Amino acid sequence: MTTMHQTRRDILKGGLAVAGLSMFGVPDWALPVLAQGETLVPFTDIPDNVRWEVPPDRRTLDLRTIDGPFTPKEKFATTQHYGHPDVDPATYKLKVTGLVNQTKSFSLDDLKKMGGKELIAGFECSGNRGPLNSLCGNGRWTGVPLKTVLDAAGVKTNAKEFVFFGADHGQEEIEWRTQKFTLEQNFGRSLPREKALSPEIFLAYALNGDPLTKHQGAPLRLLVPGYYGVCNVKWLQHIHLQEDAYLGRFQARWYRTLRGEMIDGEMMWKETSVTHMNLKSFIARVTKTGSQYKVMGVVLNDGTPIKSVEVKVDDGQWQMATMDPMTKEKYGWKFFAYNWTGATPGDHTLISRVTDVNGKVQPTAQENETKKSFLEENSQAPRKVKIA
Repeated sequence: MTTMHQTRRDILKGGLAVAGLSMFGVPDWALPVLAQGETLVPFTDIPDNVRWEVPPDRRTLDLRTIDGPFTPKEKFATTQHYGHPDVDPATYKLKVTGLVNQTKSFSLDDLKKMGGKELIAGFECSGNRGPLNSLCGNGRWTGVPLKTVLDAAGVKTNAKEFVFFGADHGQEEIEWRTQKFTLEQNFGRSLPREKALSPEIFLAYALNGDPLTKHQGAPLRLLVPGYYGVCNVKWLQHIHLQEDAYLGRFQARWYRTLRGEMIDGEMMWKETSVTHMNLKSFIARVTKTGSQYKVMGVVLNDGTPIKSVEVKVDDGQWQMATMDPMTKEKYGWKFFAYNWTGATPGDHTLISRVTDVNGKVQPTAQENETKKSFLEENSQAPRKVKIA
């Protein structure tokens, strides 16, 4: 967990002009806020009917509006399956049951007395994809490490699966061979023992210094840094420890990826559960200042350190982008910038790719062709712009 004591937004709120940020070691190119005289270059690939907010169940982030390292609560992308339950913080209780030494129940005040830690983490929905890539966000979360809560209950040695249930629920049809059952179920996801007991898993009750909103899972949500959004259970009300694998709809059936892999000359099809984020970059906006053009973008991944980001214009060569030194938190999103020189009037295609320290490169759409489901889409995503 880490705390960023003075963000660029804090500096701006303090009344300093953008041009004065150099005293803090922040180059002008790195600041997502539009500088004086800087204007947006229009994307031509945004559908005419796009809706950034689709009440009541969905909210998306217009990447062009990014104005700092942390996404405001009213812009943070969100989606869910069972609506937004009303949970009263005053009477809220988090239950911990199953293979524990003692069944426990924690109020929000109990958790706050155990917490006060901070975690900077960004994530995207596993269904987030180009060209808009609008189901994402990055936040400064306040809460308590999950392990602190589990240690208070005492974890038994045979607890292998840790299941997290939200307060949101709905009717589900479950098919078993020739039979079908309609049952009321809460949203649920699980983590294996080793992951659940790692110190980085987090229970958050605040975002960017304010209590969670209903959209963000108030009063408490799970955060699994480096994992896709579906794993970060909102309106968390119950943690159950068990020995057997959890096979709920949103763990074993709904959120899975089907991908083909050539093994010894034969195509083998593998189904995997959606968990950690795949290596990904995307272009957020293009701006103009006088005759100068700048491409700004975002990297999201599972926390593996980044080696480089490159940008290509049309059919040109890959060119190195510059990473923003102010967005370097392990699990936070990272900004990059590229100064586009020699831009000519007309339509252009821009694309980015990221490489991590292990040599893994963001794949092309062609390299991802054997992935049959749309989840976990991390292909290089071209953006279309028009220079006047």
